[in-house]
Amino acid sequence: MRSLPLPLALTARLAPVAVLATAGWALSSGPDTSPAAKDGTAPPDTTGRSASAPATRAPAKAYAAAPAPCTSLAGKTVTSLVPGAKAVGKEIPSTDTKVRRTCSWNALKGYDYRWLDVSFEVLQTDEAAQKSYKERVADRSGGGDVPGLGDSAYSVVNLTTEDKQQTREGTVLVRASNALVMITYNGSDFESKKAPGTTEINKGAIKAAKEAVAALQRG
Repeated sequence: MRSLPLPLALTARLAPVAVLATAGWALSSGPDTSPAAKDGTAPPDTTGRSASAPATRAPAKAYAAAPAPCTSLAGKTVTSLVPGAKAVGKEIPSTDTKVRRTCSWNALKGYDYRWLDVSFEVLQTDEAAQKSYKERVADRSGGGDVPGLGDSAYSVVNLTTEDKQQTREGTVLVRASNALVMITYNGSDFESKKAPGTTEINKGAIKAAKEAVAALQRG
């Protein structure tokens, strides 16, 4: 019975194997005349890969979208950090809510004023998030790392004075994979003209950051 000829592409793939099997030392040094060589592309390597598997795969992102920021903190956390505020804050308009979302709470109780922002930003890759994180930390000198929070976290507290009125503001920046979480928390006393203590502001900002990161991880 006459054997059927092999398809051209399969013949091209089997040819180097046949040469190795018979010669036992190397492929011929002559030019490759297979169709793949003529058009400048190499034949795909299918070793160890199923026929249906894609040739390349984009790395999966840990976080595809920013979570709802106004529900990222427990109600009791909001009311403890911002006395007099409603548990549900006000979301700030964003040009792309999948990428960036921010919620804000603020209230004046007596003469004490507090402001709290929670912001989520989702980047395309871990590397992009890490680069943005480092740049933002560099712009906020004088703080320190917060261990055990996300992949990396940084906290800083600053005091400003305007017309003899002090305001103390704490910022916590967290990177978790390809996402960034930023907390801004500040306060003033309009009677004494003084600001809350550094420890109070810093602890409050870190507490909010921990809950916001947990909300991000829950999706």
